[in-house]
Amino acid sequence: MTVSKKQVIEKNIPTWLTMLVATACGIIVANLYYAQPLVGLISSSIGLSASSAGLIVTLTQIGYVFGLLFIVPLGDIVENRRLVVVSLLLAAAALIVTAMTKNPMLFLTASLFIGLGSVATQVLVPFASYLASESTRGRVVGNVMSGLLLGIMLSRPLSSLVADFFSWHAIFALSATAVIVLAILLSKVLPARKPTASTNYVALLGSMWQLLRTTPILRRRAAYHACVFATFSLFWTTVPLLLSGPVFHFSQKAIALYALVGVAGAIAAPVAGRLADRGWTRPATGIALGSVIVSVLLPLIIQTNSPVGVTVLVISAILLDAGVSANLVLGQRAIFSLGPEIRSRLNGLFMAIFFFGGALGSAMSGWAYASGGWSAALWIGIIFPIIALLYFATEKK
Repeated sequence: MTVSKKQVIEKNIPTWLTMLVATACGIIVANLYYAQPLVGLISSSIGLSASSAGLIVTLTQIGYVFGLLFIVPLGDIVENRRLVVVSLLLAAAALIVTAMTKNPMLFLTASLFIGLGSVATQVLVPFASYLASESTRGRVVGNVMSGLLLGIMLSRPLSSLVADFFSWHAIFALSATAVIVLAILLSKVLPARKPTASTNYVALLGSMWQLLRTTPILRRRAAYHACVFATFSLFWTTVPLLLSGPVFHFSQKAIALYALVGVAGAIAAPVAGRLADRGWTRPATGIALGSVIVSVLLPLIIQTNSPVGVTVLVISAILLDAGVSANLVLGQRAIFSLGPEIRSRLNGLFMAIFFFGGALGSAMSGWAYASGGWSAALWIGIIFPIIALLYFATEKK
């Protein structure tokens, strides 16, 4: 292969490869959310106490955060394709264990490693941005993030339906198979990308605090998205409790179908990417944050168990997912413009910070719903995007 051809491949990522990376991101990230609607089934099956059942999801999230901080930065010094494949094989092995074991400690340990291996998504996203040209980077990142967001949104209804038709073991077995196939496929089609940085791993990790301290746009974009992702996590943790409760009496299948509604919001991701490519990041960010506020405000104002109430919840889900999707792409587009040599570290920091926001929203949701019901959860949920919007108002043009 000549140098000129190699440059063409690196700077003009084919559409089919963009779609493959987007699909891969969706399949991988779904592993973080499959267990959420199945916690009750899994805990009773493996003999985990009710007080410890939350560890099933929590340990997966902890593993993901560890991976973001300690594995994703390796993308700046390690050949990216190899890093992706090794991470996928780790996730696949952990998924196989969760599908087969009945030992609670082994299951929880495997859950931690599922999160750790699933950070392959956050190696793939900056990888795709590296392959794209400057003029198309927002569009490429938007398309890839659409796949990732679809994976998040589809994971909960998919796991519920698979568990309903087969068993909770089946979703982990199916995912393990899909991840192994992905590892083989990506090892064949992804171009090699060896970073030019000569930094050692210890110095690499040490540089992350320096990057956070000296990169205002990273701090801003991470803060914006930590706030909206907190609301996203709070909403999607509590709305199934509302729908299954005495107000609506939704079945598990009906809740799964409702969750599918939010998928429509993923269309905002590529739109946001295109707006960013045209230099409209600031107004698009304002619209995204405003959409999240409106998505919580609507069900606060209109609370009824009539068809109108259901319609309001449907509109809220779409607006929330659209606002979160758009804001995520705008944030990643902004930080990916800072330099390819630090892109993996920036992405790891960005994701870890906003994922912490999501964990905070999830943690507060149960307490809020138990203390004051749906209204209390919504009042707390609306505070986060308002804080983000007020902080955004201080951003210099």
